[in-house]
Amino acid sequence: MIENLETLLALSRAGTMMEASTDLRVSQSAVSKRIATLEKYYDRKLVQKKGRRVELTQHGQRLVDKISPILSELRDMFIDDVTGGRGEIIIGVSDAILSSWGPSVFHRIKQQMPEVSFVFHTYRTPVVLDRIRSGEFMVGVCTGSDRLDTDLQSEVLTQESMVIIPSGCQKMKFPISGELGVITIEDYSGAWRSFKDEVQRLRIVREVSLESFFSVAQMAIAGFGHGLVPIGVARTLNVDHSVLINLGDLGLRRPVRFVARKSTYALPVVATFFKALSEDFETNGELN
Repeated sequence: MIENLETLLALSRAGTMMEASTDLRVSQSAVSKRIATLEKYYDRKLVQKKGRRVELTQHGQRLVDKISPILSELRDMFIDDVTGGRGEIIIGVSDAILSSWGPSVFHRIKQQMPEVSFVFHTYRTPVVLDRIRSGEFMVGVCTGSDRLDTDLQSEVLTQESMVIIPSGCQKMKFPISGELGVITIEDYSGAWRSFKDEVQRLRIVREVSLESFFSVAQMAIAGFGHGLVPIGVARTLNVDHSVLINLGDLGLRRPVRFVARKSTYALPVVATFFKALSEDFETNGELN
């Protein structure tokens, strides 16, 4: 029964049978069978199709609201055994971080904690936060403001400068007056929500939004427009530093956060991991 409830929870997050099956590492038919078993057990319709997506019915949403904290508590019952017995830490990381400077930082930390097994998962920040809440991830290293995440404990590790990649990598100066149109990340991004007010202050206007900072950067490099991205993304793509407009000094940065549930912060392996990350950023400086 717990497996079936976990499947309903996964489907509520994913929105499609395909994405839920990918997350659970099972077939789509297995997802369908588990949901059908739940609906038969409760004698209620729990999900319904809406175009290509699947959404919860009123009964399905009520069930998810009830089971989410219970399943989280069940995972908490065994988390000490996992970390103490196997020395394992399960980390959710924002995709733009794990695709750029993250691996080198984590590798340095791994050398300091050779007895610990690191298990990485990469998603967009909102998904990482949801999976921390559900107990699937022990900690997260992600971006964005913590104003809406009051149920989680969050510490800022560093501030990563945002830069503009000029269209076609042709050198330009930041305009003294008027607006500058850019391609950048969409509203759903945690990073965008954290610095959108600063973007407006600097008279930067988002003309096109994409789901990935790397896609933004590649479009700018190709000449489709100016791209607003984190400096780590520009460096990973080997964009000539001399053409970048670094907006960090103007206050446009994205916070990089360490996030966990309050109960998880007390675990020794998590405390050690957080301390090592903090010291690494202090030693190696900010992402300017």
